[in-house]
Amino acid sequence: MKKTAILIAVFTCSVVFGQVITTNGGVPVGDNQNSKTIGRYGEVLLEDIHLIEKLAAFDRERIPERVVHARGTGAFGHFISTKDMSNFTRASLFQGGNKKTDVAVRFSTVIHGKGSPETLRDPRGFAVKFYTDKGNYDIVGNNLPVFFIRDAIKFPDMVHSLKPSPVTNKQDPNRFFDFFSNIPEATHMITRLYTDLGIPKGYQFMNGSSVHGFKWVNNNGEVTYVKYTWVSKQGEINLNIDEAAEQQARDWQHATVSLRDDIDNNRFPQWDLFVQLIKPKDLNSFDFWPLDATKDWPADQIQRIKIGTMILNRNPVNFFEEVESIAMAPGNLVPGIEPSEDKLLQGRLFSYFDTQRHRLGPNNQQLAVNRPKIPVVNYNSDSFSSADNSKFPNPDVNYEPSNKVNLSDNPTYRASERKIKFTKITQGSITKTNNFGQAGDFYRSLSEQEKNSLIRNLTGDLGQVKDKRIQRKMITFFYRADSDYGARVAKALGIY
Repeated sequence: MKKTAILIAVFTCSVVFGQVITTNGGVPVGDNQNSKTIGRYGEVLLEDIHLIEKLAAFDRERIPERVVHARGTGAFGHFISTKDMSNFTRASLFQGGNKKTDVAVRFSTVIHGKGSPETLRDPRGFAVKFYTDKGNYDIVGNNLPVFFIRDAIKFPDMVHSLKPSPVTNKQDPNRFFDFFSNIPEATHMITRLYTDLGIPKGYQFMNGSSVHGFKWVNNNGEVTYVKYTWVSKQGEINLNIDEAAEQQARDWQHATVSLRDDIDNNRFPQWDLFVQLIKPKDLNSFDFWPLDATKDWPADQIQRIKIGTMILNRNPVNFFEEVESIAMAPGNLVPGIEPSEDKLLQGRLFSYFDTQRHRLGPNNQQLAVNRPKIPVVNYNSDSFSSADNSKFPNPDVNYEPSNKVNLSDNPTYRASERKIKFTKITQGSITKTNNFGQAGDFYRSLSEQEKNSLIRNLTGDLGQVKDKRIQRKMITFFYRADSDYGARVAKALGIY
């Protein structure tokens, strides 16, 4: 008996290493699962060369189509604040009631290409650009409140698994379930995506989420963590798999057409914006880490507060100039709003700007749709498509400080300060993972009809996976979320 126990222990603890991953320079990679951070829950470091190299290479994989979110449409309108949030943030667009801010919105699918049907199962991008009186602010999120992964270092791998095979050029469940069977934290997002939420009836019939938490900072320098939710006033309406097939046979561009027709016919779509707030001292009060992008902030635990309404009332006049050329980035922040320590967000802060520079050029923010409504004053100049050098107060001075030009920074807009306790720089997963709890909560919240749709949709793809080991691993994840969930998937696949 003792010998058996020792053998089991040795087998359990042993790790089999295959061919070692390297950087582009051939340097062995020590950890390809976790970014380098200040402690387990701190910010990601720019010195993580493997992360930056991996994201930069990924950003440049496709020209000129967007690597992700290639298929989409856009519209324009305004946001009206309805509640004064100055106690929590000095961001000007949220100060006082009835403040009006122009917006541009781009809706999109995530994985599929530019010419793909809008009837395919996919998360939907929901990105809003606010043209504020303190510069542009972007909330770049999705229609679902969570995501597949919690660390940006896995984003290129995830997208590669979901994109067509480099051998067959076909999107293949064998590939993406092979990946996700090793990513237990994806269980929550997969569960949501395989309900009918994965195929919205139209862009105006879906909710939106920032997915990430951010920091709001008030005039006293006090920080509050915030997450945004857009709630459609048209209702959240989706297509089941049969309705999607019928719609695709009639018109697979239905979401773009529907949004444009509604605006043309003065049926202007609207969304209410809600926020949820957490004080820094309360971040550890939950059975999940709130700055983990695979986790929702449950409304029964963290109150949703309505702070405004967005109305879309203008269609693009030129699709290329106003939709294809729009450059959204979660790093477009205004005073009073700062990034949180969310590891996926930290990588996106680099990756989105880098992608837009690659796709549209280094001066993409000079394009009309991306240009702030207020003057831009800096000495960034030249390179491709530069048309703004004449803004210099003195044409001969393109540097600062100078005795000839009174141009300087303003300490009023410095980032908030925070103390970092002595810790170590590390590479590793957060300790409070809770990969299956919210997936189970969501499953149990579904009606019986919704559960049946989920099982049918999910096993339709998972049933194509030839490797039974992968099927069993996925079933294990679903079972750990909810025993009924796992049992139904197993039964549908004929695995007992």
